[in-house]
Amino acid sequence: MSQSSPSGEKDRSSLHHPRFAAFYEWMTQLGSSRRFTDPLRQELVGQATGVVLEIGAGNGLNFPFYDPARCERVEATEPDPAMLRYARQRLNQARVPVQLTAASIEALPFADHTFDSVVVTLVFCSVADPVQGFHEIKRVLKPGGILLMLEHVRAQGAVSAGIQNALVPVTTRLAGNCHWNRDTAQLLTQTGFHITQQRQLAGGLQPVISLQAIAPA
Repeated sequence: MSQSSPSGEKDRSSLHHPRFAAFYEWMTQLGSSRRFTDPLRQELVGQATGVVLEIGAGNGLNFPFYDPARCERVEATEPDPAMLRYARQRLNQARVPVQLTAASIEALPFADHTFDSVVVTLVFCSVADPVQGFHEIKRVLKPGGILLMLEHVRAQGAVSAGIQNALVPVTTRLAGNCHWNRDTAQLLTQTGFHITQQRQLAGGLQPVISLQAIAPA
């Protein structure tokens, strides 16, 4: 989940959000949360094929949804040590091999054109440099590879967007660097990806989108 720049001692310390990780683990186990997010995760993650990279694995909630008939193995990255502890506890729920690595999206430790699919769920709100993050995804994806994303994004109405803007200093401080007013789909297209499918799944102050995009050849 939490993402930030990998350089500098101050930046490394900012990757550790133990209180938010504990809150997120509690919140995501609530019945109301699972009923909304689990079907979305299952639908999205189930589309991943071949060798897969999951960025911002958080507490490992996606691991059970990788389809062994489609997915060969998963490399999962997460920079926050507190989140990694929860994710490791869920490795045995995966039906495909999953390797966990502590890494930031802005400096992925993988060779160019390694992955057939990249999965990102509820991550880009907290990325310190989202443009660099998308460039890194583009670098490690094979030409024509698929990016699968589930994100909460900027509100469409002026009033809702204004409320988001006003509360960003609070959400970044208390919710693992969350910039909940970020127009992630626009940033994605600016970095050369072609969105082939996009759906809005919720609205109001916290709209959620699901999308599929293709890496440029």
